[in-house]
Amino acid sequence: MLPGWLRRLAGTLLLAGPFQAAFAAEEVVLIDVRGAIGPATSAYVAKSLLDAEARSAELVVARIDTPGGLDTSMRAIVKSINASVLPVVGYVAPSGARAASAGTYILYASHVSAMAPGTNLGAATPVELGGFPGGGPPGPEKDGVPPDGDSERTGAQGGDAKKNKLVNDAVAYIRSLAQLRGRNAEWAETAVRLGASLPAEEALQLGVVDLIARDLDDLLVQLDGRRVELPGGERILATQGRVVVELEPDWQSRLLSIISNPNVAYILLLVGIYGLVYEFSNPGAVLPGTVGAVSLVLALYAFQLLPINYAGAALMLLGIALMVAEAFVPSFGALGVGGIAAFVVGSLILIDTDAPGFGLSVPLVMTLATLSALLLAAIIGMAVRS
Repeated sequence: MLPGWLRRLAGTLLLAGPFQAAFAAEEVVLIDVRGAIGPATSAYVAKSLLDAEARSAELVVARIDTPGGLDTSMRAIVKSINASVLPVVGYVAPSGARAASAGTYILYASHVSAMAPGTNLGAATPVELGGFPGGGPPGPEKDGVPPDGDSERTGAQGGDAKKNKLVNDAVAYIRSLAQLRGRNAEWAETAVRLGASLPAEEALQLGVVDLIARDLDDLLVQLDGRRVELPGGERILATQGRVVVELEPDWQSRLLSIISNPNVAYILLLVGIYGLVYEFSNPGAVLPGTVGAVSLVLALYAFQLLPINYAGAALMLLGIALMVAEAFVPSFGALGVGGIAAFVVGSLILIDTDAPGFGLSVPLVMTLATLSALLLAAIIGMAVRS
């Protein structure tokens, strides 16, 4: 027989469950997809959708403002949206925001797509191509469709096989998302082949988005009573009077966002290498070796998430090895100058993508190369004096 106080506590906990579920069902979860889309963004979106499901939320609003990002991270977000048991509303906001490049795919994948006035979407051409796939700027268009009416052939001529393959793959992907959500597939193809963009009002007229909302409150009013198709069947949205709960990235997502920044990963790599070199040349220092090991592990973790050019990484390591060799086997600059050249060239080609937000900062590379050159000059000076 349980004591009376224990029975009362158990009853309270049992009653709290339904009340908590009823309260959670009143929620609309808001997440922000901002800045360059990378591994941290995809991890944050996937976790937020699972958290929203656990809270029994009515729906998830993904507020989008992005210049684009990595293809792998964008596809991971699209997969999370397609697999979600809750409706996901892609909302380009506030005014002045954009859903460019990878953001266009995410907006097309959302169960409901919305934009605030003064926003835009598009420019979804794969960034690795650079410029226009057809070898020149697009000709005049009418309502976002190429003038010859044959958008499938536009951009398919000219260029090499790799470019055409990338474009055709991107076209097929965004057309499949458009067909899944019943949106304008022809304009989606134009956004990929010609890099076309649209403001909010024209996007609504062409059937690219479902509605325009001034703010979040206006969005919830317009969503009320709307029917959406989910993996489990059709659902009618009930958004009037819902409480909006914003889910912020947790510490893991924030840490991943920091270290997956190519510039931060690059600095961590150099700190790691130089720390270990110092430790090996001065056994027992401990601190440089510890900091170097931790930094190197974090850098390697970040680089395995980023598109890395392994030739660039090899040149960087070769350059560092030559500069270190200069310190131990003075060649009066021969090894060091070659090391600096290899280091700079390797750094500039290290990140193998032109996606916005994922390029190495040239001033950072030049600053570190200059510091290495000054250190090298000091070493050579000491060698000459000796």
